Amino acid sequence: MEVIAVTQVIKKDKRREPFDPGKIRRSIETAAKEAGLSDKRIKEIVDKVSQVAIDVGKKKAEIETRVLRETLLKKLDELEPAVSKA
Repeated sequence: MEVIAVTQVIKKDKRREPFDPGKIRRSIETAAKEAGLSDKRIKEIVDKVSQVAIDVGKKKAEIETRVLRETLLKKLDELEPAVSKA
């Protein structure tokens, strides 16, 4: 069972939205497909990067989307640079 403390993300215009880990997974999956990765590699990337989002979420009640995006892109650069550029 995943424990997530983040309940809100703060958008650039300062609006708050519910934190949705599924939205992050879908975005990574789409970028990985665009980068031409195999289904197996896509699953690996999605799982690892989603875990980073969950780990960040355990530490804060809310997070700016900019900070979350930078954190996830850094992890994607480590794992599969083509995906972070897609």
